[in-house]
Amino acid sequence: MPDPNGFLRYNRRLPARRPVPVRISDWREVYPPAGEELIREQATRCMDCGIPFCHDGCPLGNRIPDWNDLVRTGNWDAAVESLHATNNFPEFTGRLCPAPCEAACVLGIAGGEPVTIKQVEVEIADAAVAGGLLPRPVPAPSGRSVAVVGSGPAGLAAAQQLARAGHAVTVYERDDALGGLLRYGIPDFKLEKVHIDRRLAQLAAEGVRFRTGVNVGVDVTAEQLRTEHDAVLLACGALQGRDTPETPGRQLRGVHQAMAHLVAANRVVAAAGEGRPALAVLPDGTPIDAAGKHVVIIGGGDTAADCLGVAHRQGAAGVHQLDLYPQPPRARDEARDPWPTWPWILRSYPAHEEGGERVFAVAVQEFVDDGTGAVRAVRIAEVTVEKRDGRRIVTPLPGTERELPADLVLLAIGFEGTEEQPLLAQLGVTRNARGAVDARPDWQTGVDGVFVAGDMHRGASLIVWAIAEGRAAAAAIHAYLGAPGTLPAPVDPATEPLAAR
Repeated sequence: MPDPNGFLRYNRRLPARRPVPVRISDWREVYPPAGEELIREQATRCMDCGIPFCHDGCPLGNRIPDWNDLVRTGNWDAAVESLHATNNFPEFTGRLCPAPCEAACVLGIAGGEPVTIKQVEVEIADAAVAGGLLPRPVPAPSGRSVAVVGSGPAGLAAAQQLARAGHAVTVYERDDALGGLLRYGIPDFKLEKVHIDRRLAQLAAEGVRFRTGVNVGVDVTAEQLRTEHDAVLLACGALQGRDTPETPGRQLRGVHQAMAHLVAANRVVAAAGEGRPALAVLPDGTPIDAAGKHVVIIGGGDTAADCLGVAHRQGAAGVHQLDLYPQPPRARDEARDPWPTWPWILRSYPAHEEGGERVFAVAVQEFVDDGTGAVRAVRIAEVTVEKRDGRRIVTPLPGTERELPADLVLLAIGFEGTEEQPLLAQLGVTRNARGAVDARPDWQTGVDGVFVAGDMHRGASLIVWAIAEGRAAAAAIHAYLGAPGTLPAPVDPATEPLAAR
């Protein structure tokens, strides 16, 4: 029985972030661990509603009221079990997910303060780590083999589910280290890589085999993959960055995709952790470091905020972050985004309190040449944005143009789906108009025995959707292999986030 007065006795409260001058001098996570008293207090605010809409906000179907009440009563072991019943990697989601569950919390009706679900989740996950992430017993081998291409959250979730069902699972990763976007795309100040390494050790102990540095379709052909395995899961992500080739000056030196900057920075941090010197460079050796530079980040989402935090830690001389759209309201507009849907509101990330200037309702008109083929500035104009017949129309306002100094420009304007790659052609799998790969209701592509999950299917999305799709695809593969019993499948290929119709 929950505390019916908890939300009346306690206000929403989060642990204090590490001080800005301290945290921008290193790459450690922004949030320190919360004390048990604070977390139990916040868990007490959960009412265990008769209809807990937080379940619908989270595609994993996390048993949020259950583990909130277990934390409230100090039953941490049971809370760990409840959390892991629906989520393979809660320490990832607790750090990286923007928490659509909180947007759907009943306490958020009429502008109220939702339960700090995400913070409670990460504290339970950390309690599990402190107790030791032991491998779960694996049943007798099924005699069936599955290849998982891609080691991001979707691929790893599917791999763990299938291995725990007794199947032989091999994960193929083209990079030199496992984790997909979590490894080199997410900065350490959001997710220290020790969290990935602990889970990988657990998966390995459960029988999952890993092959890094293998570009499937090049180093291993699709024919070889299908010969060696009974089923194949494609979980290669959606890393094809959106570009602006039509903008004058796009070819100038110093204008890069945001992911190029993040990957280079993450590789430097990884090398430093291993005691190896490294410089932030592109694959061809071109330096891509913000130190001493005027940086312009184009885009207003998570990737842009990650670039902002990296630029601060690299010692940028100054940073402007440009957003095409007007500044959102600070509170939910019920007419536009009624509860419990995900609201369009102003979201400030920890990186924003570290410095830099956000500029809304502007668009770049030109990347300005310094005379040597390198960018020296961006020319921007204020704009209006409207939609006509499903198309976005951006109109510059006369007389509003101005220049911002820029030695490094980072494009963080979204993704256009999964990358075109030899593997797809070899399998006979095609991308749709969104650059994603379609799935039938049983998660198979148009090719029998070849499945797809995560961002490669959905397009760039949240980590909770990736894990949910990985779990659901694993259930479909388990059934395809003719194995007894069923595995949990929290979503199907047509499942969409909560939305007003």
